[in-house]
Amino acid sequence: METGSHSGPHPVSEAQQRVEEKLVQNVLDSFERCQDPRLKQLMQSLTRHIHSFIREVRLTEAEWNAAISFLTAAGHITDDKRQEFILLSDVFGASMQTIAVNNETIDNATEATVFGPFFVEDAPEIENGGDIAGAAPGQPCWVEGSVKDTAGNPIPNARIEVWEADEDGFYDVQYSDQRVSGRAHLFSDADGNYRFWGLTPTPYPIPHDGPVGEMLEAVGRSPMRASHLHFMVTAPGLRTLVTHIFVRGDELLKHDSVFGVKESLIRNFEEQAPGTAAPDGRDLGGLSWARTRFDIVLAPTGS
Repeated sequence: METGSHSGPHPVSEAQQRVEEKLVQNVLDSFERCQDPRLKQLMQSLTRHIHSFIREVRLTEAEWNAAISFLTAAGHITDDKRQEFILLSDVFGASMQTIAVNNETIDNATEATVFGPFFVEDAPEIENGGDIAGAAPGQPCWVEGSVKDTAGNPIPNARIEVWEADEDGFYDVQYSDQRVSGRAHLFSDADGNYRFWGLTPTPYPIPHDGPVGEMLEAVGRSPMRASHLHFMVTAPGLRTLVTHIFVRGDELLKHDSVFGVKESLIRNFEEQAPGTAAPDGRDLGGLSWARTRFDIVLAPTGS
């Protein structure tokens, strides 16, 4: 990812500043007739920030053309299974900042984190205690917990979407055979509890064979994500929660490529020795397995 060379900041004359400021004002004025107040605010604020960046770094034409080529490449690689612009938003921390702005911490409500590019609508439904793995490779992991509101009331019939990568770091949408694995949805029971079998999360890289990966390499950043399991939880009258849980002890917790880790979402994944009885009596064929608990608290709608 080449941007060309630049000698760095240099003094800008007052006459040149007036030329640049006049252009900014002309662009701002062009949005004055916008009938939508919010759209007008967004466009004018974006204009100020873009022009401020260009003027602060004294952007060269070669650098601007490189940026346009980068965005063009991101568009070309994006399809119905690969969203390069979500990756771009993620690695700049823009996704996490937007989530922070829109999901203020409320009492003891579970914190939100990034959605990621691998959610798929219409994941299969499983019963409580079912298996989301779908034969994907990895260590079996028993996940259980409760869904409550901030007052501690159990939430029955909350819809819980879960999805994760296999031990090789791939989501099912990255497989070539179109099979569904590592994802499902289930509902909390009458007491607000849920449970399922999944896979013990492992670290994996975000897709880095495109322009975002080239950018990360150019700036010396890793594409690796800390080990995690995705959740999206919905229930009437309560704020939709999009979050992950992370594995305590993972060395990538402080270096997650999309800045998604929050301390409150780190969980113990307790290793179980081969032959240890499973909580539901499942025959694990003498394999080791893990277990974790994630109690979910949903904030009220509008909070």
